[in-house]
Amino acid sequence: SKRVFKKTSGNGQLTLYLGKRDYVDHVDSVDAVEGVLKIDPADLGDRKVWIQLACAFRYGREDLDVIGLSFRKDIWIQHIQLYPDAGHKPTLTEMHNTLLQKAGEQGHAFTFNIPTNLPCSVTLQPGPDDKGKACGVDFEVKAYLAKSADDPDEKIDKKDTCRLVIRKIQFAPDNTGSGQKAELCKSFMMSDKPVFLEASLDKEIYYHGDSIPVTLKIKNETNKVVKKIKVTVDQTTDVVLYSADKYTKNVLCEEFGETVEGNATFDKTLSITPLLANNKEKRGLALDGRLKDEDTNLASTTMSGMDKEILGILVSYKIKVNLMVSGGGLC
Repeated sequence: SKRVFKKTSGNGQLTLYLGKRDYVDHVDSVDAVEGVLKIDPADLGDRKVWIQLACAFRYGREDLDVIGLSFRKDIWIQHIQLYPDAGHKPTLTEMHNTLLQKAGEQGHAFTFNIPTNLPCSVTLQPGPDDKGKACGVDFEVKAYLAKSADDPDEKIDKKDTCRLVIRKIQFAPDNTGSGQKAELCKSFMMSDKPVFLEASLDKEIYYHGDSIPVTLKIKNETNKVVKKIKVTVDQTTDVVLYSADKYTKNVLCEEFGETVEGNATFDKTLSITPLLANNKEKRGLALDGRLKDEDTNLASTTMSGMDKEILGILVSYKIKVNLMVSGGGLC
């Protein structure tokens, strides 16, 4: 009853089976990619059957490749020869056995171990008029017929390949630390006393769809009135593979009609929820890797400790609080 993902080559000789498409990075290890390839050995000639797992960074449209611009850069790639047998004998798991039953006698099991220093799957949201595959980091399992694994001069026919895109995802650790706190003291012209603002979060990590409570403490020692409070969340995306391309996009902006009179205090928690659903039109926004048109989320924050030399896209978030003060002041 387990779901199986299956793709057959155009010539019908290769059928790729995977039991899942999401592989979790646990920081110190990554779920192994366990699959089965069904091979019809008839009419192979002098060609061999290969299976490969590639992590690549896509940063342009495929049609640009026609004019000699590479649109895809392999970050990491591994090839395994499955036929004729070249000695790849993975320890069979329950997943392998399930897939071997589906594939029958011509099934060949394989296992890939993903290094821990590779980036997670991230897609940069295309604009409304963009066509082709989105930019970002993706992982792909591909089976193909060829004389050698990666001879650049050998032309591999599309009908002699089959492929499935998978995702490397990262779950936040359960033992999250305490939240951050920031303080600001702002003085205004024509007022000899300041406004004190403290903003804090109750924990370090929030999951997709969680409401984020932002606790504000305001001490207004001026004679001005705080007319409203604006809370924004910005996503910063650092593309570190092909350039030092760092940019920030707003993913939430909410205004609260809370007022703080002069010489008064304010202590309240305001809740915000950044969601992709409210940011569908923003081109270049970083999303968790997408499989076809399945729904995804705003990209998860990149966990620290990874190899920055190999990382494709680093993602972080920042919450900002602004106080609108009477007389045109901003805190």
